[in-house]
Amino acid sequence: MKTRLAPFILLAALCLVTTAHAAPPKGGPRFLGPKPPEKVKRVVTLAPSLTETVIALGAGSTLVGVSRFDEAKEVAGLPRVGGFVDPSVEAVVALKPDLVLVQPGPGNQRPVEKMAEIGVPVLLLPLHTVADTLAALRAVGGALGKEKEAGALIQSIESTRARIRETAKTLKPPRVLFAYGFEPLVVAGPGSFADELLRDAGAINVAADAGSAYPVYSVERALRARPDVVVDAADVDVGKDKLAVLPGLSQARWVQVPSLALLQPGPSLGRGLEELFWLLHPSAKPDAGTVR
Repeated sequence: MKTRLAPFILLAALCLVTTAHAAPPKGGPRFLGPKPPEKVKRVVTLAPSLTETVIALGAGSTLVGVSRFDEAKEVAGLPRVGGFVDPSVEAVVALKPDLVLVQPGPGNQRPVEKMAEIGVPVLLLPLHTVADTLAALRAVGGALGKEKEAGALIQSIESTRARIRETAKTLKPPRVLFAYGFEPLVVAGPGSFADELLRDAGAINVAADAGSAYPVYSVERALRARPDVVVDAADVDVGKDKLAVLPGLSQARWVQVPSLALLQPGPSLGRGLEELFWLLHPSAKPDAGTVR
């Protein structure tokens, strides 16, 4: 799955932890600027996962603007308002939104705060963890009058996680290296979204010893780790062939993420976890009585 959206995912992930070893900002969803109206009719989203959230809640008709990275067919004709780190304040304001949904990060802090100062209601939705993702679903559901739909999505995700965790207990845990890029080697470290899903899927993250959630990992450490599986979540293959033949990595089974579900912290989280489970446990066939 190589897509032009993947650079956004990696960029967003790295921007959220660019303060190197600093912890991500504490706190859950919160509003900036004026309160949104009781009935929100016009929504702008600044991240594809937030667009997906609005659509999954059954409120896609409220969307009037999205980021340039959005590829969902439901928003193909909507105006683009910039990217994750460079949203256009002017483009957003021109759309007269009742609410702007933002995945906050150091790169977009200034323009987002400017929107709020001008008088645009903004809902900040951290998406560092699975818990953040579920909190974002709940917060967006509340803001859009879709509380029941949000609750159903959250229940479905939690049910899928519990089912897969239970099944994974019966299987041998593979040692996994989850790579977002190969030159340099950028991996999912402790505290990352993928790290949580790897644990749900019954895997051992060989980069759990890294110092941050999305570190540039040394090739030497990767070779010493001798993973059983390398998950390729990179946008381009530059550097991949050189790594794949090195002792310590050549014996690993290399797999590629099949969709964005595993990369976007949003309502497709459950589907992404199931995809990851099958990537890591290909012999656990549905007809053998495992995950269905």
